[in-house]
Parts: sequence; structure tokens; C-alpha cells
Amino acid sequence: MTSRTPPAPLLVLTSIASVQVGSAVARTLFDDLGAAGVTLLRLGLAAVILAVATRPRLRTWSGAAWRAAVLLGVVMAAMNLIFYLSLRTVPLGIAVTVEFLGPLLLALVQTRRVIDMLWAALAATGVVLLGLANGGTAPIGGLVLAFLAGLCWAGYIVLSSRLGRVVPGTSGLTVSVGVAALLVLPFGVSGASAVVDHPTLLIGGFAVAMMSSVISYGLEINALRRIPTRVFGILMSLEPAAAAIAGLLVLHQRLGGAEVVALVLVTVASAGVTLARRERAAAAEPVAPPVPASISG
Repeated sequence: MTSRTPPAPLLVLTSIASVQVGSAVARTLFDDLGAAGVTLLRLGLAAVILAVATRPRLRTWSGAAWRAAVLLGVVMAAMNLIFYLSLRTVPLGIAVTVEFLGPLLLALVQTRRVIDMLWAALAATGVVLLGLANGGTAPIGGLVLAFLAGLCWAGYIVLSSRLGRVVPGTSGLTVSVGVAALLVLPFGVSGASAVVDHPTLLIGGFAVAMMSSVISYGLEINALRRIPTRVFGILMSLEPAAAAIAGLLVLHQRLGGAEVVALVLVTVASAGVTLARRERAAAAEPVAPPVPASISG
């Protein structure tokens, strides 16, 4: 009896759902652990789980491999911490929509086509709508943090691709997540220490680490072995919509009409840019690493 392998697009969609539900669960822990504390628990637990699973042979690493892993860890720490800080005041769906501008800008820089300017204008319209939604009462500070997290996300894509070229397999990510956890430690240790008095909070932290890092990464890396990166990119354009649904179901965060339209505009712009790149040679096309995201969101 032969086993059936799930379709690759289904793996990506499952990963997206896992990441965004994980982000929503993380938000429920902020009152007890703080945003930085949740970030530390997520990265720390994910690093331990990945280390046990991959058992990286660090003695064989070159200096270039260490530099690539450390650089990715620095960006990963900033990306996760800043994103969770934005979630303190911005609904999950809106935060992910604004954060998604980072990878979108990276794609625009890499394509350099006239039509891309139209996609950029479409995304910009969505951002303006977010600023004007509910009479312009959107928390600007939270939106700025989400955008900064998006810029870090773009950096993560570039640096993850570089790490993948010098370190085979998943051991490079394991080290990067460990570095990120160490960098977040000074900011999150105070909040995360609440687990000493309330050990049950570890359950939530473990769930966030599994859903937003370990499971999502495993699903995406397997999917990327079987589908083109452009297809992966199009599917990842559904992240803002998935975040809005997760925010509604887990956090009861309802988006207004203008916010939903903004979300759709950014999603369509992202898919459009990805489609515009389909004619580029596969060798010139940057590898789309597991996102976020998977590590971020």
C-alpha cells in the first residue's frame, strides 16, 4: 500500500494557517509575558526543538557559514521582536498587511518593470487606506513598527538565501534561531520569567514555537522542493488574509470595510509582482525561503 504525499500547495496553505494562528495565540500571552517575553520563549523553544531535530555539526563550519548564520540571527531577532511589539496596538490582520510591504518592496526592486510601478501604487493605496481607516485613528506607532518588521522580513529573505548557499540542510536555521534567542534575551527575560510562577504559560509558548516556527518551516521547506518559487510566492500572498481570519477567530478582532479593502489591495499587488517575475530565468530568481514569515508572523 503506497502512501500519498499531500499536494505541495496544501503544505504551504497549512503553513500559512499555522503561522497566523500561532501569532494570534502569541498575542493572548502578552498580558502575562509581555511581547518581548513571548518572543524570547518562541525563539528559545524553537531553537531547542530544531537543535534536537537537526543536530548541526558546527565543527565543520567555515567562517563564511558562521557569518551568514549570525547575520540572519540578528535580523531574525529584530524581525520577531518588532513585529510582536506592533501587535500590542495593531490588529493582527493589519500588522501582517503592513509587514508584507517589506517582501513586496524587495520583489519590486528585483523585477524593475514598468508594470511593477502599478503594483506598487496599488499597495501604496492600501497603506493609505489603513492610515485613513476609522477616521485616521490607526495607531501610527504600531504601523511603523509593523513596517520596520517588514523591512527586516525582506532582509531575512536575502540573508536566508545566502545562508542556504553556504550551509546545506536546516542546520543553519537552527544556529540563526539560537542567535536570535540570545539577542532577545535581555529584552524578554523579565517577562518570560513569569513562567516560573505560572508554568502553564509554557504550554502557550511551546504552541507558538511549534506553530509559528517549527511546523511551518518544515512544511514550507518540503513544499519548496516540489513547486516553483513563483508559485510559493503567490501562495504566500495570502498571509494578510490568513492573519485577518486568525485575528477574528482567536482574538475577535474585526476589521472595518476600508481595512479589508486595504488588505485585498496589498495581497493583489503582491500576487501581481510575483506573477510578473515568472518569465525570469530560474537561475536568476532568488530562492523564496520559508517565511516568518514562518519565522516572523
